[in-house]
Amino acid sequence: ATDSEKTSTPTCHFGVVFALSAEAGGLIDLMQGIVKTHGAGFTIYEGGIDGRRVLIVLSGAGCENAARATAALIAGHRPQIVFSAGFAGGLRDEIGRGDIVMADSVVDPSGERIDLEPSAALESFPGRTHVGRMITVERIIGSPKEKRALGASSGAATVDLESFAVAEVCRREGIRCMAVRAVSDAVDDTLPPEVENLLHQRSTTSRLGAAAGAIFRRPMSIMDMWRLNEQALISSDQLAKFLIWLFSRI
Repeated sequence: ATDSEKTSTPTCHFGVVFALSAEAGGLIDLMQGIVKTHGAGFTIYEGGIDGRRVLIVLSGAGCENAARATAALIAGHRPQIVFSAGFAGGLRDEIGRGDIVMADSVVDPSGERIDLEPSAALESFPGRTHVGRMITVERIIGSPKEKRALGASSGAATVDLESFAVAEVCRREGIRCMAVRAVSDAVDDTLPPEVENLLHQRSTTSRLGAAAGAIFRRPMSIMDMWRLNEQALISSDQLAKFLIWLFSRI
């Protein structure tokens, strides 16, 4: 590219990698001038927040999808900071539903660790916040027994499916990374068995089909899914408020 082409490329201040639209919805609602594009198996929302350019990538669930989306985001836009954001399961008693957790490190099941930089002065945010380790695993950890065992063995505060993969790509590419999660289920909450299947549905049609199948097989699952949806809306809004607060302090 020529010098004039390089200087005309707008700066991407923040890139945010979410797995699912339910996680990103609160932040997308607060962006101005949104342009939505699809490509390479994920969706990108580009817009402004308080005068700064933000790109949101919906990667789909899991490490492989998150790594691909993060690599594409960096290759195409070179954000100043990349955030791994979304929902997580709490692994400690003091971490409740709707709380915000920032990672000081992320680990994978083998114990490999990547240290991250949490934001300072979290106590000034008007909500419950924590700093701690996040562990990224390959499947949903749904039972209190499993969560407590994982928390004890890993020393992690939360568990999710993508943060380590995002941080690993950022480390390789030399991009600053932060991981921020809203807790959707506390350590003693039991997730319904249908969550795993629903999580991996990429389209609205497939999600509706999976939900209908779940209700047919287990009629009471409709109540479980309604409660999950209500908590997702609350968590997404709280996460968006925190990210906006954080953007203004970076």
